[in-house]
Amino acid sequence: MFESLIGLVAIIALFVIVSRQQSRIGLIERELGALRSLVLSGVVPSKARPSEQASPDSARADVAPAAADISSPAISEPVVAQAPPATEAEAPIDEAGPWAPSKTAPKAAEPSAPTAPARAARQSDVETALGTRWAVWVGGIALALGGLFLIRYTIEAGIFGPGVRLTMAAVLGLVLVAGGEFIRRTGFRVPVQGVAGAYIPAILTAAGAFILFGTVYAAHGIYGFIGPAFAFTLLGAIGVATIAAALVHGQALAGIGLVGAMVTPVLVASQAPNPWALFGYLAIVLAATGIIARMRDWKALMAAAFFGTGAWTILYMTDAPEANLSAILFIDAVTLAVLALVWLARRGDEAVQASVFDWPSIVPGLFVAFSALGLSVDPVFAAAGYALPGAVVIAAMVAVALYRPLALPLLYAAGLVTVLIYLGIIPPTSIVSDLSGGALGVDGLPVAMSNALTMRIGIALGLVFIGTGFWAARRFAGGKKIRAASWAAWGVIVPLVILLALWFTFGNLDRDFVYGAVAALLVVVFAAGGEWIARAEVPPLTGRVAVSFALGGAAVAGLLMLHMAFDSGWTTILLGAAAIVPALATRWRSYPVLGWISVGAVIAVLGRVAFDPTIVGAEFLSKTPVFNWLLPGYGVPALAFGFAAWQLARMTNGRPRLAMEAAAALFALLTLAMLVRHAMHGGVIDTGAMTLAEQAIYTLIAIGAGAILVAIDMRSPSSVLRYGSMAAGVISVAFIVVRHFAVLNPLFTDESTGRIPVFNLLFLAYLLPAVAAGGLALYARNKRPKWYAQMLAVVAAVLALAYATLSVRRLFKGEFIGLWSGLGQLETYTYSALWLIIGVALLTAGVWLKSQVLRIASAALIAIAVLKVFIFDMSELEGVLRALSFIGLGAVLIGIGLFYQRLLTRAAKSEVG
Repeated sequence: MFESLIGLVAIIALFVIVSRQQSRIGLIERELGALRSLVLSGVVPSKARPSEQASPDSARADVAPAAADISSPAISEPVVAQAPPATEAEAPIDEAGPWAPSKTAPKAAEPSAPTAPARAARQSDVETALGTRWAVWVGGIALALGGLFLIRYTIEAGIFGPGVRLTMAAVLGLVLVAGGEFIRRTGFRVPVQGVAGAYIPAILTAAGAFILFGTVYAAHGIYGFIGPAFAFTLLGAIGVATIAAALVHGQALAGIGLVGAMVTPVLVASQAPNPWALFGYLAIVLAATGIIARMRDWKALMAAAFFGTGAWTILYMTDAPEANLSAILFIDAVTLAVLALVWLARRGDEAVQASVFDWPSIVPGLFVAFSALGLSVDPVFAAAGYALPGAVVIAAMVAVALYRPLALPLLYAAGLVTVLIYLGIIPPTSIVSDLSGGALGVDGLPVAMSNALTMRIGIALGLVFIGTGFWAARRFAGGKKIRAASWAAWGVIVPLVILLALWFTFGNLDRDFVYGAVAALLVVVFAAGGEWIARAEVPPLTGRVAVSFALGGAAVAGLLMLHMAFDSGWTTILLGAAAIVPALATRWRSYPVLGWISVGAVIAVLGRVAFDPTIVGAEFLSKTPVFNWLLPGYGVPALAFGFAAWQLARMTNGRPRLAMEAAAALFALLTLAMLVRHAMHGGVIDTGAMTLAEQAIYTLIAIGAGAILVAIDMRSPSSVLRYGSMAAGVISVAFIVVRHFAVLNPLFTDESTGRIPVFNLLFLAYLLPAVAAGGLALYARNKRPKWYAQMLAVVAAVLALAYATLSVRRLFKGEFIGLWSGLGQLETYTYSALWLIIGVALLTAGVWLKSQVLRIASAALIAIAVLKVFIFDMSELEGVLRALSFIGLGAVLIGIGLFYQRLLTRAAKSEVG
């Protein structure tokens, strides 16, 4: 069935080719006739044809002999038979094949008008593909399969013996290879532009190589005519030869040869596999492929060769019962050598500057790094002490990346593997449970060994990354910013991870001055390295990404130093104070990262207080009010953040300054709030329900913070202070509405209001917040939006009303004023009189302060009093109290009317005057 399909396709292709070539020959004859007429008349065309424009040099080279022939009247037919001027697509293929870059690439001009050749070139692409590409490829596949089918037929028919059949197949393969070479050497031309992929000599060579591969495998795997060693050698030789032939036949043939070479070890089985034979063979294939790929700049071929070699290495390490360390190190070394000395060789400064990295380098980076990871963490390799060779492989990767800047992926792979190795040695005693192996485990199996050798290797790798990272970052700081940032980043990340892992594994987690001193040393090294890199920037001391990584690493090292050398209380305090250091550094250097390092200190302190709000632990926190660890634990960071914000405002005035201002305000509020809670709950801040007294203090703190932020903003304008002050006011109003009036209201909770007549809970929870909110509303007028001041004024009025009303109830009911005790007639009358008096007072204050909000609040309160008198008092009061209620209401309303009349009369006189 498949043979019939191939035959049918071949017949169709042949018919289409023959039919279309006649029209093409006619077109060429007409073109040559027109050219003959122009030459004989001596007229030069005003507009060159596209074919002539595409290749002016070749056209000039061919016009002269054509003109000589055409000028002779006796010979016209030879002229017609002569080939037209060669275009770029029809240029002779040199020894490098059609895929080689041409030495001269003339630029084609845009044709001004479509001509006959242009219209012919725009005919059906399907027809062109069928006649020029598909026919060639199907023919090549048919030839390759034909050789195999021939062997199969002779087997089924029993015509020839196995030896003869294999000999015939080998001869066919060699004939196809020789035929391809013969056609190439006889001046084969690609027939149509854009069909270099159907290069016939390459197709014939690939078919021959395919048949030779099958013949050798059958001789070994099916019939056993040759042994594994000889078969292995032959298959390898065929693969390498096919790859070498790609120099003249193109990358596709190289891919075929590479696939055949990489599957050869699978095809040839051996009772006693020899790793040196395998990796020696792979080294030869990789080196040969690297040389050829470098000559033609075939990136995909090079990446495929690295992939095949790396895959064989990993398979050997995972499947071999006793892996040979020397063989693994050998193939890793060969891989790195081919990458550095072959593939990336002779790439000058222009190539280095053109791109950040060479993408085929990603493949060897991943596989070599994975082999180093296996040597370090695999139980078998780790038990054999192979961690040191694994570290040597990592160091070699860093060295290659340093030697060849385009091999930057090796740096990332080496850094990532080192981080994974040393994260794997952290013991789980503080995470899950204590394992006997002393290493982080999965189902009881350690991820990596933690011993003295691991410590020494970590120190050595840390020094390697620091030295090479900062040296390379300085080298590239003036040009390649991404490359410089990459080296600086890994020069910081790897040492910090190693230090952290070694501290968790071998150090004292409570307090360890040795590791603290090492962290302090890293602070100095990273800070000095950042300054060293900054001096090499163009322009110098700009503080770009590489410098940011270095200084950020110094900040993280400082954070580790504080955790290692001090207990929890001092760590929090010193972390907050450390925010001042980078802010002060802006006096000498305007690096953008300095302000963000201060913000990082804020984040670190927030993380610590979120983890332990008591600063030193609940069991160590003193019960003494105010003067305990909470005061410096929250107060010192608040002061430090405020000073850092002030310093940043003087030097940079960017977003970090706004963040520091917000942090200072937040920690100032937290300081007061935590001290209040500590005092209200007897020295315990993490238990107990909130009371109205405690909530009143928080509300006063929020109102006071809003006033302070407004005052600071007026002296040093800032969007953080502006919106922060309004946020504090809104939060305080929310506290009042939800907590004071609803949730914690003593009318509903029946909480004790205290035994002191005036200075009691009502004074603290209602009168003081009323005064504070009213004062803030008055201060914020013309400084904040109108709605903000009006909101505070209304809340202040409602708080004052609540204080007066609840005070009256306390006067009648005593310490406990819950609603369950009911209302008396005199108490009811007193509320009416009180509300009218407060309404008049609000009206007076509104007129005096020229506040429309207070006047409206006065009208609302008086309206409520009127409704109460006519609805509630009329039915509940009796006798003289009912009469006095209505008399008082009438007198107040008439007085308000007179007041407004005089007010309006005075206003009218002032307008007339």
